[in-house]
Amino acid sequence: MRTGLTVASLAAALTTALLSASVGGQQIGRSAPPRESRIPVGKASLYAREIGQGPPLIVLHGGPDFDHAYLLPDLDRLADAYRLIYYDQRGRGRSADGVRPEEVTLTSDLDDLDEVRRHAQLESSALLGHSWGAVLALEYALRHPTRVSRLILMNPAPASASDVAVFRKAYIQKLGADMERQRAIVATVAYKEGDPEAVAARYRLHFKPALQRPADYEKLMASMKAAFIRQGREGIVKARAVEDQLMRDTWQVDGYDLLPKLRTLGVPTLVISGDHDFIPEEIAVHIARAIPHARLVTIQNCGHFSYLECPGEVRRAFDDFFK
Repeated sequence: MRTGLTVASLAAALTTALLSASVGGQQIGRSAPPRESRIPVGKASLYAREIGQGPPLIVLHGGPDFDHAYLLPDLDRLADAYRLIYYDQRGRGRSADGVRPEEVTLTSDLDDLDEVRRHAQLESSALLGHSWGAVLALEYALRHPTRVSRLILMNPAPASASDVAVFRKAYIQKLGADMERQRAIVATVAYKEGDPEAVAARYRLHFKPALQRPADYEKLMASMKAAFIRQGREGIVKARAVEDQLMRDTWQVDGYDLLPKLRTLGVPTLVISGDHDFIPEEIAVHIARAIPHARLVTIQNCGHFSYLECPGEVRRAFDDFFK
C-alpha cells in the first residue's frame, strides 16, 4: 500500500490428494489443489483462485496496486476449514489484460466484488479484507449489507481521511531517514517507468517498519519482488494508475469518513490488529468501535501481515469468530 504516493496456482485435478508443505514451521494442509477460473466483467475478466472447504470467505487483497499473490501460500493455512475465494482486483495482477486504468473506480471494484460473489453462487459471503482490502470490504458492506454474512478486517487501512492523516504522521516518524531514501527512489526514471528492481527497492523501505521479525520481512520482500517481476513494467504502471484513481475516490475526497456510517452495520465483524503494525493501532480501534458488537483482537509481537507473522493467533481468532 502506498501512503502518498502490488501465484503459483495448480491446475484442477480429477483426484483428491492430501498436500502439505511446511511454511514458517507450520503445516499447510490441502485436501485438493486450487481451482482457477476467469470471471467476465465488462470487456475484461478477473482471475480467481479457490481452495478449501467450509464457510466461504471472499479474500480482498491490499495495495490497492498489488494482486493477491503476496497472501500466498501463508493464508492458505486456513483452507483446511474454510473455502477461500481469492481474486485479483481489476487492472491488477492477472486481471489486468484489456483494462484501461481510467475505467477502474471504487464503483467498478464494488461491482466486481458482487460479480465474484455471484460467480461463487453465494447469496451472501464472509469478506476477508487485508489492509486496503478492509476498506473495500467496508464500502461493499455499507452498500450491500444483506450480501455479507461476516466481516474480517485484517490489519485494516484507515476508514476516514482523519485517520489517513494519523497514519501518514506515524509512518513518516517510523521511517525516519528511510523516508528521504524512498523519495529519492520514487523520483527516478526507473521507478516512474515501473522497473521491477526499482519498485522492489522502494517497497523494501516502505515495509521496513511494517513487520516485527526480520525473517518474515525478508520472506515478504522476496514474494513481492517476484510478483513485480511477473507483473512487468506495463503491469506495474497500470496498477499504480488504478491506485491513484481509487485514492481519488476515497481518501482524497474532502471529508471522507466511513466511521459514522459503520454504526448502521449489523454484520458480525472481527477486526485483527498487530501491536507492531506500521498502521497505528488506534485506526483498528476506531473501526471496531464504530461497528456495533465488533470484536477486536490485537496480536502481540505482530505487524501488518498478521497471517504471515502470527498464523497461530490468526487461526484461533478465526475459529473463535466462526463458532
